[in-house]
Order: sequence, then structure tokens, then C-alpha cells
Amino acid sequence: MSDQSPPTDNPADLFATMLQAPQEMFARFMPGLSEADAAKAMPDMAQWASVAQRLQALWTEFQQYQAAAAAESIPQLFSDPGNWLGVFKDWLKALPLANPESQQRMWNDSVALWENVLGQYGIGAKAGEPGEGLPDLPRKDRRFSDPAWRSQPFYALVHQTYLMLAEQVLAMANRIETGDPARHEQLRFAARTLVEALSPDHFPLTNPLVMQRAAETGGESLVKGFEHLLEDLKRGQLTHVKPGAFTLGENIAVTPGKVVHQGPLYQLIQYSPATENVLEVPLVIFPPWINRFYILDLSPEKSFIKWAVDQGITVFVVSWKSADESMAEVVWDDYIRAQIEAIDLVRERLGVKSVHTIGYCVAGTTLAATLAVLARRGEAEKVKSATFFTAQVDFKRAGELLVFIDDKQFDTLAKLSAEHGYLDGRYMAATFNLLRGNDLIWNYVVNNYLLGNDYPAFDLLHWNGDVTNLPAKWHQAYLKDLYRDNKLVVPDAMSADGTPIDLTRIETPAYIQAGREDHIAPAESVWRMTRHLRGPWTFLLAGSGHIAGVVNPPAAKKYQYWTNGGSPETFADFIEGASETPGSWWPHWLGWLHDQDRAEVPAKGKRVPGGKGDTVVEDAPGTYVKTR
Repeated sequence: MSDQSPPTDNPADLFATMLQAPQEMFARFMPGLSEADAAKAMPDMAQWASVAQRLQALWTEFQQYQAAAAAESIPQLFSDPGNWLGVFKDWLKALPLANPESQQRMWNDSVALWENVLGQYGIGAKAGEPGEGLPDLPRKDRRFSDPAWRSQPFYALVHQTYLMLAEQVLAMANRIETGDPARHEQLRFAARTLVEALSPDHFPLTNPLVMQRAAETGGESLVKGFEHLLEDLKRGQLTHVKPGAFTLGENIAVTPGKVVHQGPLYQLIQYSPATENVLEVPLVIFPPWINRFYILDLSPEKSFIKWAVDQGITVFVVSWKSADESMAEVVWDDYIRAQIEAIDLVRERLGVKSVHTIGYCVAGTTLAATLAVLARRGEAEKVKSATFFTAQVDFKRAGELLVFIDDKQFDTLAKLSAEHGYLDGRYMAATFNLLRGNDLIWNYVVNNYLLGNDYPAFDLLHWNGDVTNLPAKWHQAYLKDLYRDNKLVVPDAMSADGTPIDLTRIETPAYIQAGREDHIAPAESVWRMTRHLRGPWTFLLAGSGHIAGVVNPPAAKKYQYWTNGGSPETFADFIEGASETPGSWWPHWLGWLHDQDRAEVPAKGKRVPGGKGDTVVEDAPGTYVKTR
């Protein structure tokens, strides 16, 4: 096999290198195959020649597509490494990789590791008698849990050396004193992203499972994986789910309802009642406009909206419009006005004095500002209660997203959105995926591209890939005012629609939910909301993270949640005195909601959207949620 690396401008050459390998060398990359199976796989050189030709043809076709896209100014988001690597290159310069002491330590540790690993295979000066079964290697990682990674010394050395070097690079990043906590977090994040990207399971020749699959399929897995890769390069986005597996209104977002109002920023959906009587106070849900609302209405078994309707609640949800050029001037004030308008529309439609509200993530942050505006205007009674799903108002400890908050990245975002006035949702999706790179990026690189596996049909991942564009002016101001400058918790430092915002004026009863493993809105950061509210609050810590911690129906019997009936002053106090309850937290929230107001009314009249004399726009889930 040639030691020369394949040309970087043609991924097909990587596969061609594999196909040109001598038979005896290629066989070494197929540890799971018997000699008979290997003999069957290797002699059919006509098949392998056909594979090589098809790979080259696919690449040529893609190059033609790129040339046409460039001529039409179609943005090549996913296929331009500069869009992503430029974020990290300056941060990584601080790593002392060229330091003689660091290099000597790496060398010494490598030699010791190699002697240990090879010795277990009966190779080298310190070799012993090979034991029965596969060696027990010193470093464990789920990415290398398949026995194939221990079946040969080559693969064992490759992944064990990688894990050792990864440990040392991450340790370097942790030890470096930058004098700036934010800069230190950027370095740690960049180092982690680097070592994740360089894992040997991401490269065909160092991944025994890829080589084995290629041999078993006569190279067809390589062709299929390459097709997946090129399709994603064209889309500008990593595919997680089988295309066409889900259709809104057919097998996802199917809770019956009607769009009862449509404006320039949102559609308002009201769901049909499922009980004879319903709570008198309706519920208005504000999902984040950086995602699609149907995260709360996935399959019927997972749908929070359907579950709430089944509990006798009149449920409304706001379906935000994905930003287009008409929304170039939209700012945070517009979303706050929209929330107030939706509250008033529901109150007027049903003839009620107040509503319950839920704000999820960024819409929860906005809901807090909305409550402060209403309180300052003397209209706080419009909202009976406020529930916050993984929402932050104090961004001092906002977690890993803070690594993307600096002037250089603001400039980059401004350039990306300058032409149309909105930020393409694929950039935001890529940012969130980077926070969980192994789970949301590299796992799919291996399965989709290298192994050529079929895509799964998973509703949550379908939603995750259904990106939403963001108004550029709002996005920039939000990052600067909240994430960077943390103004929202400073009384009257911000205003909306001419009204100063002071969170300490909020007396509305609040239910605050956080996810224990949330990497987007860390639980401790969510907890800090309790320090800024004047009214009664209940804090609940749910198992899992930003999505699964919220979307956890009782029937699933998964995870757990923690509550604390005392008066904790800090998040650490809450944890210390918390009691754990297995299963979903939704019933706990329902009990809290009933405590706010148990009054019921018959489910008739405009409680049934689209009934006699009721003018509606269209059926749920509406058209805004389907617009890219």
C-alpha cells in the first residue's frame, strides 16, 4: 500500500487507494472475515473496478454541480471547511504541542503504551504468551467497543494511541492559563472538537468495521456511503433520518386542531378538545423560533401537546415563521409584542381574563421579558402562570455556547447574513451539533458515509434536521445583549416596545424546568432565574438534556426528576436536599397547574376550533411550519 496520502481535493481517491491495495494487505483490514470469505470477496476484480469507476463518476458529477452552484451563488455551507475550521485555528495556537517537554512526554507514553499493547499480542521485547480471547487494553471508549478493534495489533495500536494522545491534548488545554475564562473555555472546546474529529474510526483505512463491510459487500457500501456524502454536500447539511420517512400532518405533528390566526411572524394553532370538560384557563405555548414547534407534537406517543389536551387543557401553540427577507428588520421587541398579542388573542377568543403560558428555551427567555413588560404596564393579570422549559434569563453561566461569543464570530455571522437579512438555519444547526459532535456528527459520518448504512426513521432526529432561519438583526442583538453582556438581569438595562424590563417585578407563579444533562441551557444556569423573580416559583430538575429531558411522556417510563420542598438558596443547596422520583415529570407539572386554578367549563363553542360559526385559517399543523 502506498504511503502517499490521497489528494485532499478528491474524496473518491481515498477509496481508490483502498481498491489498489495488494490482496494480502487488504486482507489484513478484514479481521472479521474467514479465509474463505476473504477469498470470495477479493478475486472479483471486475466488481472492484466497477466500484472505482462509479465512485469517480459520482465525484465528477458533483464537481459539475459545484461549478453550477458557484455560478448561481448557491451557498456551499457544508462543503466549505473554511466555514468551520476558521473558528478554531486561532484558539488552538495556544496548545503547547511543539513544546519539547510535551513532545518528550508524548513519546515516552507512546513507547510504554506500544510495549504494553504489543506485549499482549506476544510481540516485542516484553512480549508474553498471548492469552486466550482478545486482549484487555488499558483505555476504553464506546467508539472502539467492537471486538474488531482488538482483533489485530494494528487496530489496537491505532485506537489506543489515539486515546492516549487525546487525553494529553485535552489535559494541555485544561492546564493552560489564558488569563481570560472565556478564552480558556474556547481553547478547551476547540481541543475537544479537534480530538473528536481525528478519531481513527472516521477514516476508512483505520476503521476495521469499514474495511470489513467493504469486503463483505464487494465495495457497494463505499458507493452507497459516497452517494450519501455527496447528497449532504449538496444539501449543505448532515442527514440524520431517512428522507421522506416523516410528513407533517400525516405521521408527525398530527394532533387535531386548527390555525385560528395568522400574522407576519406566527400562526396560532388551537387544538381540538379530547374531554367533555376543560380547564377554564387555557394554555398558550411559545416554542423557540430557532426550531419547529412540533418538538412538542412528535408521534402521538411522545406528544406533549396531545397529552396536555387529553388532560383536559385547552391548548394553543404559536408556530413561528422561518425568517425570510421580509423579516430583515425583526428584533426582539417584535417577538415580545407577538407573545403579548397571542395572549390577548386567546383571551378575547375564549372570553377569559388570563391564560397559562409555557416558554421553551429562547421563547422562555422572551416570555420572562414579556411578563416583565406586562408587570410594568399593570397588565400582569393577563397571565395566570408561567412555565419555563430549559430557559435562561441570567447568562453568566450559560455553558458551552459562550465559546461562540466574541467579536470575530459576530463579524462572521454578520457576513453570512448580510445579503438576505437572515441567518441560514443550517449554520445554527451545525453549531448545536458541534456541542455534541460524537453523537450528532461523527456517529453519522461513520454510519452514513463510511459504512453506507440505511438511514433510520426517527422522529426526533427528523425534527433536529428541520432547520429554521433566524432574523439577522435579532440574532446579533440577542447574542450581544444577553449572552455577552447579560443585560436582561440588570433592571431597566433593556426595554421592549418602549417599556423598560425589570424581571424583579414579575409576581406571576412560575414553574421552572431544567435538564440535568442539558448542554445548551445548563441546569445551574436555568436555576439562576429563581434569583430574579419576586413571585412564587417551583424548580424541577429533569433527567436527560435539552430535548429528551422535556419530551418525556409518562408512558415511556424513562428517566426521573428531582424536587426540593425546602427553600434552597443555591443550586448546590437544591441538589443536596432534592428527592428523586422515577419517570416523567409531566404529571408533577399538571398537579402544579391545577393548584393555580381548577375551574372547568364545558368543551363547546370556540373551545372547539372550526365549529359552527368559527372562522379558521386552515388545519393544524399549518403552513408556516412547512416553510423552509
